[in-house]
Amino acid sequence: MNAPRSRAALTLFVTAFLAYGLDRVTKILAESSLPGSPVELVPGVLTLRFTTNSGGAFSIGQSAPWFFVGVSVVVAVIILATAFRHTSRLVGASLGLVLGGALGNLTDRAIRAPGMRGHVVDFIDFQIWPVFNLADTAIVVGAILLAWTGLRERREESEPARAER
Repeated sequence: MNAPRSRAALTLFVTAFLAYGLDRVTKILAESSLPGSPVELVPGVLTLRFTTNSGGAFSIGQSAPWFFVGVSVVVAVIILATAFRHTSRLVGASLGLVLGGALGNLTDRAIRAPGMRGHVVDFIDFQIWPVFNLADTAIVVGAILLAWTGLRERREESEPARAER
């Protein structure tokens, strides 16, 4: 295996571990300290408020938790199966964020009810957006970084073709 692939895979796994760990720690803290006593960090803007949701990121699709479990498992398997195929550390970090976030929310579902039907702990409330957690944030940021990286690579690939004209 070549060095760039090893570095990208290491970045992926370290990022996933950190995202997962930070998500778990913050959810445990939220569950132990926030129920019944939300903390207003920025009045009218940002409140830490304990809640749960059976849906996906940002409370989307609450009537179909099985769908999000299935998608999360498939995404995690694909990321793990392709972990050593990437050469970019940014791609590795992006995939690590998605993997860590997916595993964080899957863990919630597994420990909060039998059959992966449990609710996910959410606690970040911007009051103009559904309440969410760090796993949701990791998934969204990872996906945005992947899209940005893909667009950047396509643009770089097309620039030599333009220069040849």
